[in-house]
Amino acid sequence: RPTSLRCTSLRQERVSLCKIVLVHGVNTFARMQHSLCSRFASHASASCSPRTGRVSRHRVSCKTMAMASATSEVKFWKYQGLGNDFILVDNRSAKDPIITPQQAAKLCDRNFGIGGDGVIFALPPVGDTDLTMRIYNSDGSEPEMCGNGIRCLARFVADVDKAAPRKYKIHTLAGLIQPELLANGQVCVDMGEPILDGPSVPTTLAPTKGKTVVEQDLAVEGKTYKMTCVSMGNPHAVTYSVDGKPIKVDELDIFTIGPKFEKNTVFPAKTNTEFVEVLTRSHVRMVVWERGAGRTLACGTGACATVVAGVLEGKVDRSCRVDLPGGPLMIEWRESDNHIYMTGPAELVFAGAVHV
Repeated sequence: RPTSLRCTSLRQERVSLCKIVLVHGVNTFARMQHSLCSRFASHASASCSPRTGRVSRHRVSCKTMAMASATSEVKFWKYQGLGNDFILVDNRSAKDPIITPQQAAKLCDRNFGIGGDGVIFALPPVGDTDLTMRIYNSDGSEPEMCGNGIRCLARFVADVDKAAPRKYKIHTLAGLIQPELLANGQVCVDMGEPILDGPSVPTTLAPTKGKTVVEQDLAVEGKTYKMTCVSMGNPHAVTYSVDGKPIKVDELDIFTIGPKFEKNTVFPAKTNTEFVEVLTRSHVRMVVWERGAGRTLACGTGACATVVAGVLEGKVDRSCRVDLPGGPLMIEWRESDNHIYMTGPAELVFAGAVHV
C-alpha cells in the first residue's frame, strides 16, 4: 500500500478487531491480531512532521500493538426479561465488581458496546444468603435493586452452575430478595414488603393517608398528575390520572415528561415513574421511565409498585396482570404476609467476552 495510507489502515483494522471480540470471541481476536502483527511488522508506517512536512518512518512491532491493546478480558452473558436486557458477569470470585461504573456505561451503549439497560454482577454471599447482587445502570449510576434484573440473575446463576430449578436467597442493597425458578421456566420473586412511608420512599410530597402519599397532586409540564409513592427498595412514583382523567398510555410523550418526574425536586433520590391505564380490576397497562435508564420495555419493581398503588387507590385487585411494552408480569400483593410476588420470564440472549 502507499506509505501515506498505512497508519489509517492500521487504525481501521484495529477497530475491526475490537468488534471481532464482541461478535466472535477472544480466540478469533487473538488469531486476527497475530495476522495483523505479521502484516505490519515488516512494513513502515508513516507520520508527517508538522514542522518539516516530511514523512518519517518507524517500525510497527507486535510488542507495540500488544501494549496499545492491553486490556482485561471479561466474560459476559446477556439476558433479558420482557425486553429489559442486562449484561451479566460472574463476579463470585471477588467481593467488588470487576467493571467500573464508567466501563459499564460504555458496555451498555447500543451502538458502541454490547448494549443493555444495565450490568449485573453475581457477587459472593453475605451471611446465610446464596449470593449478592450489584447493578450499574446504563448511565453508570447504581440502583438498590432491579426486579427484572434479579429474575435474570437467578436464571443466569442456575445456567452457569447447571442447577435444577430452585429458590435463591440474594442479598441486595434493598435487602433480602428471594427468586425461585419454576418448572415451567418462569421465575417467581418474593419481593418482600412495600415501603409506604413517604419520607422513606423518599418523597417530600405531603402524605394523604397516614404517612402514605396516595393520589397527591404534582404539576408537571402544565398538567396535574395524581401521584402515589411506593418504595420496593427503590423509589417509585405511580400515576393513574392526569388533569382528572384516566391515563391513556398511547397518548403519553414519555420522552418529554419522563425526565421531569425523575429529576423533580420532590424526589430527593430521583424516582422511577409508572404511568398506568386500567383495563379491568385485574389487568392494567403500564409504561415506565426508569431512574438512570430512561424509557425501558419493562420494570419489575415498577410493576409491583403499580399494583400496590392501584390497591391503595381502590382501582385494582391484589392479584393483577401488568402489561408492559415488553410483555406481561403477574403481580400478587398477599394479605397473608404483606409480601409482593412477581412472576415473569428471564432468557439468555447470547454470551461472549469483551476487553475493558
